[in-house]
Amino acid sequence: MSTEAPASTVDDAAEAGFAAGWRLVATDLDGTVVPRERPLSRRTLDAFAACAAAGIPVVPVTGRPPRWVTSLAAEAGLRGRVVCANGAVVFDLDAGEVVHQHPIDADVVREVTRRLREVLPGTGFALEAVSGFQREDSYATRFDTGMEQRVGPLEELLAGSAPVVKVLAKCPGVSSDDMLGAARAAVGELVSVTHSNAVDSLVEVMALGVSKASTLAEVARERGVGPQGVVAFGDMPNDLEMLRWAGRSYAVADGHPDALAAADGVAPACGDDGVAVVLERLLSRRAG
Repeated sequence: MSTEAPASTVDDAAEAGFAAGWRLVATDLDGTVVPRERPLSRRTLDAFAACAAAGIPVVPVTGRPPRWVTSLAAEAGLRGRVVCANGAVVFDLDAGEVVHQHPIDADVVREVTRRLREVLPGTGFALEAVSGFQREDSYATRFDTGMEQRVGPLEELLAGSAPVVKVLAKCPGVSSDDMLGAARAAVGELVSVTHSNAVDSLVEVMALGVSKASTLAEVARERGVGPQGVVAFGDMPNDLEMLRWAGRSYAVADGHPDALAAADGVAPACGDDGVAVVLERLLSRRAG
């Protein structure tokens, strides 16, 4: 596979101008730097290390909960704060603790799930909290979720739950894109809704106004960095706000069409080390 970016991206004068002053990397994980069923590549690890050596921190911005980030971050040599759960949680890798969360009010969860059952019959729900994962029996999982506490009716789960930071909804037989359209129409004034996997019949619900971009802005601001100093990478609809917010953004070539449309540039595919290719080029232009 080719690891070269399209000539239009390589020769982009806007990228060259951005490279002179960039100060932070914000990157999605799954499908952007972590290929499906494969570990981080050596080239990606080296690119992250080169950024750190140049004084440019790499901030993971992911839909994953904190418990699914720590081992990957350790492998990648990353430190500092991570934006998790699509912006609902900020986790400090050095302290090993959650430093901020944006929970969804329980009554809002009840109303959102009620409305979604009406427009998407057969939907099953799961609740993500900092302390773990709980689900209805109708919400089928394909892998070990870790820290699962209970399986039961939604109202029972809510009654004993820690603050919910993300609601997950699955409706078998309906595409994630179609679910997202229906969900935004039904509950978009109550919560933020997105998806991170076009083939999994899954949408993810956060508190209203919460996105990867909103929380990344908080983390960047703590470092004295505004959007003009951030380069962002993503591949799915849950990355759109971040791709639009950053001073320079790239969607990987095999990403969702909406991500490709939102980004300033296109990086080679995830499996072709697209993020590393762009970071290497930005570092080279910055040094020059």
